[in-house]
Amino acid sequence: MKIRIEQLTKAAFAPYGEVVEADGAKEIPINQGYAVRRNALGTVDIATNNGDVNISLFVAQPRPMPIAIEVMERHPDGSQLFYPLQDRDWLVVVCDNPHKPDTYRAFLATGRQGVNYARNIWHHPLLVLDTDSRFFIVDRKGPGANLEEVFLDKAQALALDDLPQGVLR
Repeated sequence: MKIRIEQLTKAAFAPYGEVVEADGAKEIPINQGYAVRRNALGTVDIATNNGDVNISLFVAQPRPMPIAIEVMERHPDGSQLFYPLQDRDWLVVVCDNPHKPDTYRAFLATGRQGVNYARNIWHHPLLVLDTDSRFFIVDRKGPGANLEEVFLDKAQALALDDLPQGVLR
């Protein structure tokens, strides 16, 4: 089964978390007018089980095309926010239930859009289209097992549909 790739929008992604983007956010002048600040772009959820904020940098590589969906993960104790540090398109795959193919959705994000997966939302690990793609990550660290993974067997094999027209690869 192939999963159709749709454009990432706040409305389409709302059941899974937040789209994090500066476009449309209120600008607040700071630093004597030499910078602007855009507040509240996402809500980090880390409070469960004495969690603390973890800030990290990921450098990701593209997977072979067509992209096979073989594993899904979720984080029961907190949200996980990904924000690209380069203006490069990337992919987001989520689902309600990893064993039900009809619940999967795939989104094409621009290099100016991040996502904040809500707690317990099934998602694929980071999917990039360019080598050495860098991401700023804000998530939870602390006690407890904050990662569940489901590996799909061959009978449940899924793949992403072709990239939309105009997306360079």
